[in-house]
Formats: sequence, structure tokens, C-alpha cells
Amino acid sequence: MDETISNGTAKNPDVSSDRGAAAIKTQYHTTKEKFHEFIDSGWQRESAGKGNEETVPKGESPEDSLDQTCEPPEKKVKVEGPAEDCKGKQDKKRARGQFKSRPHMKPHSYDDMRLCPSIIQERTTSCFFGERCRFFHDVAEYMSLKPADVGEHCHLFSTFGKCPYGVTCRYSKAHVDGSFKNLVNEELLTKTEGRPTVKNSLDKGLQKRLRKRQVPFGASEVYLRTIGKGADQGGCKKNQADNQAETCSNGEAPTAGGAAPNRTMAGAAPADTVGSTATGVIRAGAEGLGAGGADCEETTSCRELADVNSSEMSPDSSGQNAPVKTTGPLTDADVIKLRPCEKKQVDFRNKLYLAPLTTCGNLPFRRVCKRFGADVTCGEMAMCTNLLQGQSSEWALLKRHESEDIFGVQLEGCFPDTMTKCAELLNSNIDVDFVDINSGCPIDLVYKKGGGCGLMTRTNKFEKIVRGMNSVLDVPLTVKIRTGVQDKVNIAHKLIPELKNWGISMITLHGRSREQRYTKMADWEYIDFCSKLASPVPLFGNGDILSYEDAMKARETGVSGIMLGRGALIKPWIFTEIKEQRHWDISSNERLDILKDFTRFGLEQWGSDTQGLEKTRTFLLEWLSFMCRYIPVGLLEHMPQKINERPPYYMGRDYLETLMASQHVGDWVKISEMILGPVPRNFSFLPKHKANAYK
Repeated sequence: MDETISNGTAKNPDVSSDRGAAAIKTQYHTTKEKFHEFIDSGWQRESAGKGNEETVPKGESPEDSLDQTCEPPEKKVKVEGPAEDCKGKQDKKRARGQFKSRPHMKPHSYDDMRLCPSIIQERTTSCFFGERCRFFHDVAEYMSLKPADVGEHCHLFSTFGKCPYGVTCRYSKAHVDGSFKNLVNEELLTKTEGRPTVKNSLDKGLQKRLRKRQVPFGASEVYLRTIGKGADQGGCKKNQADNQAETCSNGEAPTAGGAAPNRTMAGAAPADTVGSTATGVIRAGAEGLGAGGADCEETTSCRELADVNSSEMSPDSSGQNAPVKTTGPLTDADVIKLRPCEKKQVDFRNKLYLAPLTTCGNLPFRRVCKRFGADVTCGEMAMCTNLLQGQSSEWALLKRHESEDIFGVQLEGCFPDTMTKCAELLNSNIDVDFVDINSGCPIDLVYKKGGGCGLMTRTNKFEKIVRGMNSVLDVPLTVKIRTGVQDKVNIAHKLIPELKNWGISMITLHGRSREQRYTKMADWEYIDFCSKLASPVPLFGNGDILSYEDAMKARETGVSGIMLGRGALIKPWIFTEIKEQRHWDISSNERLDILKDFTRFGLEQWGSDTQGLEKTRTFLLEWLSFMCRYIPVGLLEHMPQKINERPPYYMGRDYLETLMASQHVGDWVKISEMILGPVPRNFSFLPKHKANAYK
């Protein structure tokens, strides 16, 4: 009896049982030393076959060629005692979350010799900067110093008929002739030209206007004036009384409503009066969305109309009436605001929703997940202030591929003015199906400014943000929240009824608090309880789904759909498993093909030159830091694998499967070299995220 463990599996005398580790079949168990010895021996055999001098400098090992290839440190065992316990907490606080001090190399730093864009694009005119240009102009010299090509097949050339990177492409053999001229497949180019596969790119003209603050935010300004006056709603009745007293002192009787009679200036044209009244109606209608008291709404509308009359009909310095400032003909869209039922509708129910994932949830990864069956995709979290400033790097997070049929963007902010203006900006300039408010981000950088999870405890600000964004958007507005901020203090059930009243179209609830992070399992019982409170508004559940069995249990609750985050990073084929309700024992070669698809999509997104290739490699390595946690189905003692079970050291069914199980940074780099060629001499990488989900 003592030869079996609690779950009935046989003990391996060579491997000590590890609490929190996944159960692997006995024949695949191994030790850390044997695991790395097997990996290194396979790498040495491969290097000997290809010629070690080409990839690794003489006198150096493959690991020495990288600046940082050490394994992430193991979790420290908690030591009893007051002094040791305090020190342990400090170390844990420093270790959790992100590698903030990791080496961070810009992709362009790997390209020391850069060819002038005028040469790459084969312009007929000479370089604008002439002799002052800091780039190479001699193509022959550049080609002699350029790193060797990665392969002989250029994905961009075979897909679109022309590679825009010309001789700088790391696959230039496929489309550059002996005279360094970029070849073009005219037939294929004609089919693909004029059909953009990626939308929502930042227009240079719009970027220039944003930087100069020349973009108008008319609808946002109307709403912001409303909430500005809403702060004075307590003094509305006092102002009414003062107006009555002033009116009576002038010998004029107040109206039945207590307001002063409407007076028009002498000489005002009837058309001007009609125009002013229409403008007042527009503003009053917009203010009605602010959800103030009924009495204050009526007073605000009248006062707004009076302001318009006084501003537009007042005489100028010459004593004549100033002309009414207009921006075009008055249309129904100006006067009649869209009702919620008239906005674009999205059917979220029973959908599989790929979570907006920072860094790893990029466009190439979303394309991979769409191929495996993801229904709804969302861009990475974008800061509204950076979008309003026209930052190209932030606008790149909003890009949408043509395969993403239901696509949204996620905004982060903590002030009603910036969030409302950003929503109006995106509503006019990009193509999305919904806009999501990030109210679940736990990182300190966001939370301490009042954004992310901080919005859950600042309901006044939160309400103004939601109502303001709803007033300027023509698409549904959704929100992602957590159970709460503090551990074991749930507040989502108090917030959800308010979100319904504010006009949210869909709610996503992550079953953890901010302080909890990933150290404990998600609370799906609480998610079930909140889904009943949210009805009829759809509520999606999120947390700890790594198999179709987890998804089936989640669907037994009252949720309208499921959001997948880490589960999709560890195994993107989880969408296929859920839809087909089966465990997929995917082979190592099939997983490698998935990585190859990602790199092809990455070269489309970031370019096939050295800069784009190394950027693709960086995002591939970030993804591999999650994908290495997957344990093949055929190796598991019992299914399914749980997301908080740590993968032990095991030998795969082939060398590639074992290599993909390594949590050593250097081994991830080897996988990237199998697809994207050798890394540059000064290459260094450490993952952005650490696994904090294991015991």
C-alpha cells in the first residue's frame, strides 16, 4: 500500500513526489540533470551535423553565446520564524509579476547596417538627405556585409507577389536577381493589390492632427459639460430661486415651471431662432444621457438652450448680430441620438472569447487562434492617453486582420474626459465591433493611477466613463472586471447591477481578485452567482480553463460564454478541443507547424528584414514561455491537465517533444533558430512574465 500515492498511481523510486506537480506516467519521469543532459546531447549532435562553426563562435558553448539563458529561479520554501518570514515576503514581492529589470534590446539594434529607404523602395528620385544620410547607399557593399539569408522561400513574395523589403529581406534569394533588383509576380500582385488584409492603421494626417490637438471632440465636449454641471446639481434649486428673485425685481412674472420667460433679442431673425433652438435640442438630448435627476435634467436643458441663444445671438463689438457659426447642414443624425436598441448589435452568447493579452495577444497570435476556432478576439490593452497623443506603437495594438470577424479593442483609462474622447476618436476612425473597458488589470502601474481594478472601487468615475463612452459610440460597450481588489472581499456582485443600469452590453468576470493573482483557483461558484445578477446582460466567465472538460463545467453555470487567456497561450488548439469535445494528443511536429504559422504571420506584420525578423523572434519566445507548460495528453497519468499543476521534468516521445518541454530560456532560443535561423551575436532575452500560478 505504501508503494502507491493518494491518487492510486505507482511511485517512482528515483523521483520524489512533488506537491503541485502534474501526474506523469512513470516511464516518462526523469530528473533535472538527466533532462538537460539529454537536451544538450541532442543539440551537440545537431550542431556537429550542420557545422558548429557557422552558428556558435569557436571556444563557446551554445549557452555561452547568449547573455541570459539561465532558468527562472525555483520557488523558495517558506521558512518559519518572524525574521525569515518577513524577508521571505519581501523576496516574494520582488519576484512576482514581471521581469522589470530584464535586458531589453530594441529590434533595430540587431541591424547595424541599414540600407537607405530610397534604395529599398527603388525610388526614381535620389535620397532627400543626400550626403547627410546616415544609411547605406551602396547596395553591393550592403549585400557583402548583410547577414546570411534564413531561407530560400519568402512568404511575403509568395503570398502577395512582391516583397516590400527588397534586398534587405532575409529571404531575398527568392525575389532578388543578380543585379540586386527586386522581382515582382505581376499576376499575383494584381490579385492582392488594393485588398488590405489588415485594417485600423494610423493615418499620418490623423496622427499629425492629434499631435497638434486639432481633432474636434464635439460629442465628448457636450457630455463633459453635462457632467461638469452635474457636479453643481445640488445648487440647481438655489440658482432657480435666485433667477426667480431677479426676474421679479425686473417686474417680470416667472413661468409656471419657475424659470424666467424665454426672451429673444430685438432684430433676431426667425431662422436664427430656429437654429439656436435646434442646437439647444441637440445638447439637451445629449445631456439626457448623463443620468442626473429629472429636475436637474430639465433645468440643465433650459439653461443650455439659454447659453446657446446668448452666445450665438449676442451682438458683436460693432453692434450688429454675429453670424451663427455652423459646420454644415443639419441632419437627422445631428438632432436624433441613436437609442441603445438602434446601435450595432453583437450576439455574444455561446461564443469562445480570446482574452485581450498584453504582449502575447498580438495580431499573429490572434490569427493562430482564429484558425483553431476562436469566435471573438480583442486587441491588446491600449492606453487612451497614448492613443489621443497619436503614438504609433499604441495605435498598432488596434490593428485588425480580415479573418477576425468579431473584433473589439480594449481601452484603459481612469478619467471620463480622456476615455470619452478616445471612444469618440476610435468610433470615427477605426472598424471595430465593440469597445471594452479594462477594469481588471492588476499591475501596479495601472492600478495606482486609478485605472484597471482601481475603477471597481471608484464607482462615480466609473459611471461617468461608461455613460460618456456610451453616448459617443455606435457599437456595444463591454467591460472586463475581477471579483474584487482585496482577497476574499468580493465586490463584483455589487457593481454588476450598476453596470446594467449604466448601459453595458456585456460583462466579463475573471474569477479572481487583484491581490489573489494566480496563486489560487478561480471562483466559478461566484461567477455563477454573478451571472444570475447580470441577466439579461450576457456575462462571460474567465479563469483556469485548460481543457474541454473545464469548459463544459464552466458552461454548466449560468454564463453566456467563456473567455480563455492563459489556456490559449499554453495550447491554442484548446478552441478546437472545446468545439469538438475531445482531448487532442497533438504531436511535436504539429506544434512546430503552429509555431511556423505564427512566424509567417509575424513576418507579414512586422517585416521580413532583420528588424522585423528579430521582433517576430522576440514575440515567439514570449509565447514559448507559456507554451512550454503544456504536457502532452499521451504522457499524463490522468486527464485533463490542470492549469495550476506544475509540469515535472519528463522525457517526451521524441527529441522535439522533450525540447518543447524545457523551461530553459536557451532551449526556447534553439526552437526559434529552427524556424528563424541563428540569433545575432548580441542577442539576449528573458521572458516578460513569470509563472506565479504554481504552489
